[in-house]
Amino acid sequence: MTSNLVLFGTEQTPVVGRSFMVWPWSFTFENGALRHIRLNGAEAIRGIAFLVRNRDWGTLIPQIDNEEITQENGALHVRYDAIFSSNNARLSVAITIEANDGKLTMAARGHATGSFETNRAGFTVLHPITDVAGYPVHVDHSDGSHEDANFPLLIEPWQPFMDISGLTHQVGDALVACELRGDTFEMEDQRQWGDASFKTYNRPLAKPWPYEIGDGETLEQSVNLSWAPSKADALISAQPFEDRVNFPQMALVMTPEDALRLADNPADITYVNPQRLLCHLDATLGETEAQFKAFARAQSACSDIAFDLELICRCETDPAPEMNMLADQMKKAGFTPSSILICPAVDRQSTPPGSQWPECPPLDLVHKAAARSFPNIARGGGMVSFFPELNRKRPPVAMLDFVSHGLCPIVHAADDLSVMETLEAIPHITRSMRSIIGDKAYRIGPATIAMRQNPYGNRTIPNPDNERICMAHDDPRHRAQFGAAYVIGLAAALAPAGVSVWTPAALYGPRGVVADQGLWPIAEILKQLAAFAGQPVHKAEIADGTARLWVGEVVLSANLTGHATAKLGPYQWCAEP
Repeated sequence: MTSNLVLFGTEQTPVVGRSFMVWPWSFTFENGALRHIRLNGAEAIRGIAFLVRNRDWGTLIPQIDNEEITQENGALHVRYDAIFSSNNARLSVAITIEANDGKLTMAARGHATGSFETNRAGFTVLHPITDVAGYPVHVDHSDGSHEDANFPLLIEPWQPFMDISGLTHQVGDALVACELRGDTFEMEDQRQWGDASFKTYNRPLAKPWPYEIGDGETLEQSVNLSWAPSKADALISAQPFEDRVNFPQMALVMTPEDALRLADNPADITYVNPQRLLCHLDATLGETEAQFKAFARAQSACSDIAFDLELICRCETDPAPEMNMLADQMKKAGFTPSSILICPAVDRQSTPPGSQWPECPPLDLVHKAAARSFPNIARGGGMVSFFPELNRKRPPVAMLDFVSHGLCPIVHAADDLSVMETLEAIPHITRSMRSIIGDKAYRIGPATIAMRQNPYGNRTIPNPDNERICMAHDDPRHRAQFGAAYVIGLAAALAPAGVSVWTPAALYGPRGVVADQGLWPIAEILKQLAAFAGQPVHKAEIADGTARLWVGEVVLSANLTGHATAKLGPYQWCAEP
């Protein structure tokens, strides 16, 4: 077995960037993008890239040709061609990067061959969140007006800034100006999806998508960075949110098909030994009686574990008849869940700002009907997708016993570093969630590297070659050493929020713990984490590429990087008393 298979579950070699330093800038050049742009050692911009999205918001991977890199006399010049293909059309983009005289510029000129369909094509600029969220920013608009504001501290559901032609913010003892040219740009708070960044992108979401770049059409854009000394006081990092909490109970998610397999193999659950099983029932698939019976069989075989129901309802004009029917079927099947999470089927899909909401009864009406049909059972709301969907369509918290949403780290980027960087955003998500739900019981999950359902398109992205792909249904890293390290980082990031239940894996399948034969490597760490349930969390931190979690009498440590440390190899973990 090769090192790549052990670490990542795939033979695909990780991308390694090339580092450059051109005073006062330093950065990494990786796959045609600039990453971790630093000014005198302080991170100013998380990344700049020319990106193209398809109609499912999947990121198209370009063919990169004719790369030229010249560095001399204190200046850097980079040039390459990026060729994007979509159906039978092509978008050919010539990109240049220039660093000299204290400035850094990335420019693009594109040409379409055939009618090129896309949801977005152009530059994306990422601002980091550490020492940025909640801090001042000066915004220039295309009409010549200006705005002095702050990057949002809490995550709001809408774009923080619109019609952007420039952004200036403090980095250490300097001001960094980011000038944008060639299209209309706006910003979204990518912390919603778990990214550790604010993203400035072109083509407003209010415009139709997908759209077409016509045969022969061209586009030109540029991003220009400059800096100046600042007279303002140096920024002081906000203190992390901490509280006295106990470690949450663990659940594993399963489908009706999984439930039948578990009923025949009840020992499958005993190694990890979670406290709960999350049963996913989709009423839109039909045969709901059979789905309830499958869960009842599993419950009969595994009577010592709590079963929770994740119920996807059609929710037509009057939700009461459907709720009554489902409650009757559940009773006849003999399935008795400890809790029920209710989610209208249409809410599995995202409704971006400016888009029309799909037809659905008001959520308070949905939960009134559910309360009548499922009395005396803990009832939850929220989203079976992710925090952005919940943030845009907030549940009637006062009517609920708990609120839940999922997490996925490969919505916008799928390289190893980006996946681990999403852990930085989780405290921002949980803090924002607490501002919505207060002290209400808070559940997280499923929270897996791979995406089980795509709220932003018609499907999750297939991964037949076992690669690192955004929005993929199957990510091999879940089943490798990387996945074990990630789940420790996830536990450490979630711990301060006082989550009551988390679901870090499925029971079976590509995001599961049980393989066709035996267990995946992630089962060992999940067993340890499941045993933590109910114990006091003394401390949790992620710093310098290492996650540490002090729970009860045990300290868990995980190396979140591909480089060995003094104690741990790449993506290794250990438990110490």
